[in-house]
Amino acid sequence: MNRMAHVARSIFRGRAGSACRFRGRQAKPALLLLLLVVLPLPLGADSIVLAGGTVHTLVGEPALGDVVVEDGVIRAVGAGVAVPEGARRIDVTGLHVYPGIFDAMSLIGLVEVNAEAATVDTTEIGGYNPQLQAATAVHPASEVIPVARETGLTHTVTAPQAARDDGVIAGQASLVRLDGWTVEEMAIDPGIAMVIHWPAIRTRSFDFDTFSVRETPYKEAKEKAEEARNELSDWFEAARHYAQATASSSPRTERNLKLEALARVFAGLPVIIEADTKLDIEAAVAFAEKQGLRMILAGGRDAWKVKEALAEKGIPVILGSTQSLPEEDDDPYDRPFRTAGELASAGVKIAFGSSAGGGRDPGGAHSARTLPYEAAMAVAYGLPREEAMKALTLYPAEMFGVADKLGSIEEGKAANLYVADGDPLELTSEVRYLLIAGEVVSTENRQRSLYERYRAR
Repeated sequence: MNRMAHVARSIFRGRAGSACRFRGRQAKPALLLLLLVVLPLPLGADSIVLAGGTVHTLVGEPALGDVVVEDGVIRAVGAGVAVPEGARRIDVTGLHVYPGIFDAMSLIGLVEVNAEAATVDTTEIGGYNPQLQAATAVHPASEVIPVARETGLTHTVTAPQAARDDGVIAGQASLVRLDGWTVEEMAIDPGIAMVIHWPAIRTRSFDFDTFSVRETPYKEAKEKAEEARNELSDWFEAARHYAQATASSSPRTERNLKLEALARVFAGLPVIIEADTKLDIEAAVAFAEKQGLRMILAGGRDAWKVKEALAEKGIPVILGSTQSLPEEDDDPYDRPFRTAGELASAGVKIAFGSSAGGGRDPGGAHSARTLPYEAAMAVAYGLPREEAMKALTLYPAEMFGVADKLGSIEEGKAANLYVADGDPLELTSEVRYLLIAGEVVSTENRQRSLYERYRAR
């Protein structure tokens, strides 16, 4: 009966195959309805035990053992642990069990086809949109999501982008798991961080009207950046006063959704500030200190130049593509490769984000599937392998204050896991099983199906 109930639930949720097949035939709606009515379906996720694999908890040494999952949560880890009666046993002998990879800053769910504007929902009109949450624009049926899952990604911080010319406060980033029929099912925290695109001093910009590079005198560019920074400061001051007024329950205070959302940063909401050059990073850090913000630096192309200051102030960095060309003509070819290792050796906590920028490679939603290999490149140029794995799992969870739920294989944490046949940082390794919220999720995707189709032509 339990087996039949599992099959019925699989058909209902589409997990028995894209054609919803039952015993090799197309499932009839009447049969499906009968199964759902007659068979008792479990309310929570199945109990599962990943048995006999090498478990990489990332909070201790790898060891042979079992991982017991129940109701979407890790219940036990180790050799000889108790297994719930009736638990589904998955033999992973000879394989490796890891925490799910955490893309610390992505556009997953917000972009389908870059060149088709109707499928891109990354940016809102206006320069200041703190009240908006990225989760409201996430498309659960995106074909990009299963492609990202194939290399072990189980959850991500999906972040909005600022408007191209005058955008500063892009909105709130959302922590989502990469499985679910609806955004509500996927969302872990729809407003996990505020995203600020730091007003940079730009002497060169691309003019999309003329499709050419536009040069701006340094003095003019600096004045424009300072004007935007002053306006940003005004927004924060207004949010601070608004928070004080609402705390006093003054009847004269009208509700302002933008200021209400922005005021959350004074209560500890992390602020992701995107900045790249040394001058801009230093200015952003000074601004965050003055405002009392919990800052996370994103991009950080020149972060290696101020690594001691970042380490001293405890400011973590989300790095974008390491497999990128140097930004400056006189930089050595391996500059992007070495940054992660240099930051880690200085004591800066790092993470990797497919859309964090920081180099000439633009990144984006479609780059998420290569995230493990961005870390691998950094390993080849000085980043310790263990630090690279933590930068893909535990450290981003710590940055966003969710390390009690995600990032490692420990009792009580969410069962976002994957099982691979080798080192996740190697291209030749393959994900054999993927669990999100305690359920085995398919790694089938459009790219794989097209590969199989044309390989067999």
